Amino acid sequence: MKKILILAAVSATFASAAHAQSSVTLYGVVDAGFTYVQNEVSPGNSPKHAASFGVTSGNASGSRWGMRGREDLGGGYAAIFTLENGFNVANGTTGQGNRSFGRQAFVGVSSSYGTLTLGRQYDSMVDYIGPLTATGSWGGVYLAHRGDNDNANASMRINNSVKYQSANYDGFSFSGLYGFSNQAGAFANDRAYSAAMGYSNGGLKLAAGYRQVQGVGGNASGAVQDGAPNIGVAGERQRQRQRTWGAGGSYAFGPASVGLVYTQSRFNFIANDASVRYSNYEVNAHYNLTPALSFGAAYTYMQALQNTPGVSNGSSHWNQIGLQADYALSRRTDLYLEGVAQVGAKGNKIGSQVFGTDAPSSGRSQGLVTTGIRHRF
Repeated sequence: MKKILILAAVSATFASAAHAQSSVTLYGVVDAGFTYVQNEVSPGNSPKHAASFGVTSGNASGSRWGMRGREDLGGGYAAIFTLENGFNVANGTTGQGNRSFGRQAFVGVSSSYGTLTLGRQYDSMVDYIGPLTATGSWGGVYLAHRGDNDNANASMRINNSVKYQSANYDGFSFSGLYGFSNQAGAFANDRAYSAAMGYSNGGLKLAAGYRQVQGVGGNASGAVQDGAPNIGVAGERQRQRQRTWGAGGSYAFGPASVGLVYTQSRFNFIANDASVRYSNYEVNAHYNLTPALSFGAAYTYMQALQNTPGVSNGSSHWNQIGLQADYALSRRTDLYLEGVAQVGAKGNKIGSQVFGTDAPSSGRSQGLVTTGIRHRF
């Protein structure tokens, strides 16, 4: 009997050790609230001033659920995976084109030398530049730059991608990604690649990055299948090339942080050899008044230069400001109130539209107010 008890104890010990070497974590965010939007173009009618008010999902954070897994392979190596689904909590539908795991789906290996992953992933600019912007940190979808032209809100993911993320070398790190076209005889038709680097030391964070996508919309199995950002140009879904670069920094001191980001996006279209260049200048700040109550503010000046040979040329300008108040009911649940206003210059070639709203403005400006509850698990 004594030998049986000893054997059972040893078996339990090995089982616990094996379990500790492998783990799967379920996580997610559920975000829902009420949103009021002014100056939307009414569907089916000539443009006129119209307002909408309704229940919306993913205002401060995109609603999602996912699984992360890790298995110790020995020698400092580990197998990892992430499967993440996006959904609309207001109506229960799946996001990202009805994909089962449309936000992220990848598998790979991590070690002290870095991490190598394959699948549907965020590009390197999203990883490094996004967190320095208001939309990629505390602000949520509505504070994205016009049409999310620089993908700071991560509305575009890269399919068929291989990504390397370096280890941290005294605060310095870097990343590179390549998304394959997966098309026979057309290696460059709808492919994508990006690279970025960053430095972090105490409260200081600095980052710079570049991304290029070729042949968007011309390959049903290509690297970019999320649809092109709505940058307000006719025929924009068929693109010859899309290039984006950016740099920025932030500094945290005590309960406050400030950030400054610049991004530029260039779009070349198949039709008419047209092109559009967006420049985005953002300054943002965040302050924790108490452990539970925080405030955020962001201002962005956006400019678009449009060129269609033999048809039209011109520039458009917008000023956008966003304010947010957030109150934590617990470590996982909070309430938020946010307002965003975007004002376009007189004579703009491209209209105003706060990113995430259902329709462009019927005039030069568009504003919204949203409030809701967010729960993390």
